[in-house]
Amino acid sequence: MFNPFKTWGAATRPAQPSALGGPASSWHLEHLAVGVPGGDTLVSLHTRIEAGRVTAIVGPNGAGKSSLLSTLTGQWQPHGGQLFFDGQPLSRWSSEQLALRRAMMMQDGGVAFDFTVQEVVELGRYTHRLHPSTDEAGIVARAMALTQVSAFAQRSVRTLSGGERARTHLARVLAQLWEPAACGGARWLLLDEPTAAMDLAWQHQTMALLRDWAHAGPSAGVGVIAVVHDMNLALRYADDVLLVHGGGCLHGPAHEVLTPETIAQVWGVGCFATQAPDGTAQYLFAQN
Repeated sequence: MFNPFKTWGAATRPAQPSALGGPASSWHLEHLAVGVPGGDTLVSLHTRIEAGRVTAIVGPNGAGKSSLLSTLTGQWQPHGGQLFFDGQPLSRWSSEQLALRRAMMMQDGGVAFDFTVQEVVELGRYTHRLHPSTDEAGIVARAMALTQVSAFAQRSVRTLSGGERARTHLARVLAQLWEPAACGGARWLLLDEPTAAMDLAWQHQTMALLRDWAHAGPSAGVGVIAVVHDMNLALRYADDVLLVHGGGCLHGPAHEVLTPETIAQVWGVGCFATQAPDGTAQYLFAQN
């Protein structure tokens, strides 16, 4: 039987704020209870998420993945427990401070006004308006080039396909965090199903880009937290997996959490392991 409070390895050490000796540049979830505002608690978590890594949030529909991400962004208040960001309760950070340290890409990429692609990406630089970079235009241009939306920079975002729109918003959050914050500390990308509307090639390009930003790239030390539905994408590109199910979670290295046994218990789907030429484990799925 699936045990929602089973732990895996060092990544599941109880969260400790930095005042008590925990590391900086981390999210500390202390018995954090999350759910839709006014609704039932969906999941309770007690763990730590560290910068410089890609953490994939996975789980069945309705398990609390998006609720957790909305709580981390500060959009929703937790139902209980405590949430620390770099050793301080999230509630103590102003929206201006947070905007310099974390950027959000949510599922709904709709834009209320008839902005061009370039204007949407430029919105990512709005938080830097009081202390702009010496190369604001260059940052926007490089972010668009990285997600290959430069060719339609002057088109209305409303005319784009779902995948093109997702790449535009990805460029926006990259532009927001392109340079280290003057206040120091790791920057964080929080993304809710960033590859859902993308074709196969861009699913892989996006996850590889996020991994590069976390590990090295132009912004070494960025923490990436992304809701992901594709188990093979998580296995290939994520360092850690946080699996939410049944009111609790498993959190640890991707290959330790996403085992065939756990997948069968959580999703009721059988899977068979194979190995890609580069040695990465990948699964073939079949209904039990």
